[in-house]
Amino acid sequence: MLERAAHVITEITGSSWAFALAAGIVVVWVISGPLFGFSDTWQLVINTGTTIVTFLMVFLIQRSQNKESRAVQLKLNEIVAALEGASNRLIDIESLSERELDVLHAHYGRLAELAAQDADPARSHSVEEADRRHTRKRASA
Repeated sequence: MLERAAHVITEITGSSWAFALAAGIVVVWVISGPLFGFSDTWQLVINTGTTIVTFLMVFLIQRSQNKESRAVQLKLNEIVAALEGASNRLIDIESLSERELDVLHAHYGRLAELAAQDADPARSHSVEEADRRHTRKRASA
């Protein structure tokens, strides 16, 4: 029930109508300033309102981003798993530590360097394969 409510609220608050409503509230607040003598209470109303809305929206935005990110990761995992020759070490890569990601980043950086030297960079499928091919090319040259 909470997930459904969060989804509905995310959809509503992301609409043009929600923006128009928020802009309208600000316009009404500004216009009402002279009526209240631009008092501290008048300012407190908008400050409190925007603080509460911002606090709640941070959680909704984070929830939405987490869900979207997870869906994209699953789609990418499916592509990697389905492609013959693709490195399965990339499946569920988001669960690796920063250090492990740095190691893989270095490997793929090396692959990019080797691919740039290769006549047909589309032929390389893994770091190891690219290293072997590059070594053989240098030996035969």
